[in-house]
Amino acid sequence: MSSPPLLDTPPLAGAGAERSVLAAPQAHDDLREVATRIREHIVRMCASPEGGHIGGSMSLVEILTVLYFRVLRHDPGFPGLPERDVLLLSKGHGGIGLFAALCEAGYFPPGDLADYSRPGSHFTAHPHPGIPGVEMPSGSLGHGLAVGVGHALAHRLEGSGRRCYVVMGDGELQEGSVWEAASVAAARKLGRLTAIVDRNGLQISGSTESVGALEPLADRWRAFGWRVLEADGHSLGMLERALTAPPLPDRPTVLIAHTVKGKGVAPIEGQARSHYARLGRRQEAQLLKALRAEAGARR
Repeated sequence: MSSPPLLDTPPLAGAGAERSVLAAPQAHDDLREVATRIREHIVRMCASPEGGHIGGSMSLVEILTVLYFRVLRHDPGFPGLPERDVLLLSKGHGGIGLFAALCEAGYFPPGDLADYSRPGSHFTAHPHPGIPGVEMPSGSLGHGLAVGVGHALAHRLEGSGRRCYVVMGDGELQEGSVWEAASVAAARKLGRLTAIVDRNGLQISGSTESVGALEPLADRWRAFGWRVLEADGHSLGMLERALTAPPLPDRPTVLIAHTVKGKGVAPIEGQARSHYARLGRRQEAQLLKALRAEAGARR
């Protein structure tokens, strides 16, 4: 996949580091190791008796890695930190990706993820606020951006410098509620609101363009009054540049992150059938070995 250019306002040097409460790895090599571990957690959860949404979680890995280790003001020791930035996972079927990222960020130990999908576990197919670090329950698509608008308005009323980031799937952009929220955000000049679109081009029933065409997607957002950035959603460097760009005072920002559904799982990469999987033990072992081999080859 070719890397699309990063568009619009360039970032200020060190913008993300100045905002982060959590000490982050200092090199992209370290971030790649974090991303590998997140993918390993996802594979293990998909090898549970219930399986999991592997495709849309794998496409989010680099996005979540950069957010939690480069961008967000947050503190895993104090999830309710009053001055924290807010991250809303609107595409709730990427929940196991979020759980894995929160685990790596230190919100709970890795052993807790072993309870995923078991009776009584907090870790189910979709996120909910009973899990440390989760801000909203999600799963029914199309609501996250509207909730993000509410957060951004509240932050403005508080006079705080907090920012709100909403991670969305491209399939959910077919929901009218998304564009109602986009219109309000622009009209209210919510410059501290950022939407991130996981543009993997697929939804459960096929390609987004065959189900309900979205293109020209960047022009749609611009027509609603948003600043638009585009980046390769698996490039840590491009994502960091985009997500540490200082906000515009009078326009919300959307980052269209071009990704591959099922990234890291070669047999199902870029295929709609990666939406949900229940992995057998042999498949789990093979995928973990492949992920670790790829990580070793990068060193």
